[in-house]
Amino acid sequence: VQLQASGGGLVHPGGSLRLSCAASGGAFSSYTMAWFRQAPGEEREFVAAIGWSDGNTKYLDSVKGRFTISSDNAKNTVFLQMNSLKPEDTAVYYCAARKGAWVSTTASLYEYWGQGTLVTVSS
Repeated sequence: VQLQASGGGLVHPGGSLRLSCAASGGAFSSYTMAWFRQAPGEEREFVAAIGWSDGNTKYLDSVKGRFTISSDNAKNTVFLQMNSLKPEDTAVYYCAARKGAWVSTTASLYEYWGQGTLVTVSS
């Protein structure tokens, strides 16, 4: 399984970005896909996840109402639409995948990881 994340960049506070994660090499209909992030000097934290088969989602409380995770099953791609961005959203964002439909928020349960894409929110 390979995951390729893209879409990061520099954005002003209040702005928007859409991250993409292209997946290949697996039968993703039975997978859960997630986004995690890691800010400098901080531990990696869960951001959002989606069950590919049923579309069930979970979010970090601080991003609820601002971020939306979605999937395009035909293209094996997962998106993270980020609106109303804040400086505290600045981090490297990683996409991750795990076999199974349970939408976990625990990083150690995800078997596959992409390379990360940097999101910087600054004026």
